[in-house]
Amino acid sequence: MGLDMNNLFDGIYAGKKVLVTGHTGFKGSWLSIWLRALGAQVVGYALPPDTKPSIFEVTRLRNRLIHIEGDIRDYEHLSGMVLEHRPDMVFHLAAQPLVRLSYQDPRYTFETNIMGTVNLLEALRASDTVKVCTVITSDKCYENHEWDYSYRENDALGGYDPYSSSKAGAELVVSAYRQSFFNTHSTQTTVASARAGNVIGGGDWAMDRLVPDAIKSLAAGEPIPVRNPQAVRPWQFVLEPLSGYLWLAARLWQQGDELASGWNFGPNDDVIMNVGEIATRLAGQWGSGSWQDRADSSFSAPHEANYLQLDCSRARRLLDWFPVYGIEQAIDATVAWYKYYYQHPGDDAYDLTLAQITDYVRQAQVKRVKWAGRIDHNEC
Repeated sequence: MGLDMNNLFDGIYAGKKVLVTGHTGFKGSWLSIWLRALGAQVVGYALPPDTKPSIFEVTRLRNRLIHIEGDIRDYEHLSGMVLEHRPDMVFHLAAQPLVRLSYQDPRYTFETNIMGTVNLLEALRASDTVKVCTVITSDKCYENHEWDYSYRENDALGGYDPYSSSKAGAELVVSAYRQSFFNTHSTQTTVASARAGNVIGGGDWAMDRLVPDAIKSLAAGEPIPVRNPQAVRPWQFVLEPLSGYLWLAARLWQQGDELASGWNFGPNDDVIMNVGEIATRLAGQWGSGSWQDRADSSFSAPHEANYLQLDCSRARRLLDWFPVYGIEQAIDATVAWYKYYYQHPGDDAYDLTLAQITDYVRQAQVKRVKWAGRIDHNEC
């Protein structure tokens, strides 16, 4: 017998209709695949994938869920879709996710990340079916002072660049809607937000991200271009924050607005590794390659934070959530996914992705993580 995922997260997702905005993106695709494995019916609303290849396409995900192409800025289309499909739960991931692109097109970034969130929450106000909505923002929503300090949920929001500022704005929107409209007796909908750090995993081909840049270079036999080798980020495997989102939403379903607030989901505090070290480990796991410092020292180079860490003690304390993989396991799983993909061009990568989810769940069970339940010793 294989692993029965229907019992994970207290079995909340089995039989539920779940809307995922941004399902064509990297994290959205992984989340949609996991939700399907949990027994949920997934409705996806997003623009077409903005990379080629994309994990959405190589896993042939459009044929495995209700796929709706739409812009989160289009309120009429979005709200009509919510009323038509009547989801039970919502995960909002649709966003403009890149810092450097936000410098090139700040208006689009603010419209998508702030007004897109407004549009979704307005659509939910008209819904009589949605019980839980989890809005995914970013660790960059905090006012980053470059301190040797991990940011907590009650720290000040802010942002130097348009992307970071837009994510802080989205958090403020969620807070205002929660207090004004959803945290009342007149609605059944509970809304929370989730902030995660830099995720790595197979199937990410976005521009200006370390792992996609590294994999493209390694596959071509070229040095990995590294812009800011000393920068420290809260690196984590893609399934780490997704497990946090899923567990938070499941608990919200069970407990209502008691847990409705902002939450951090990041790696353990002792996982401090800079960009250069990550690049070295990626090349080592690939089996060959190196990296070169490509820092742009010109005056016009876009500002990027050098140090950013999250304090996730609240999620550990109140949700009993904690990471499963260390950074070495995260890199191993990431490189293994890409290696298989490049060695088996044209294959459906869905089973590969699902196998990595299964491996992650088994490790979570060994570590007795609460959302994963107990090990079924009858499995073979």
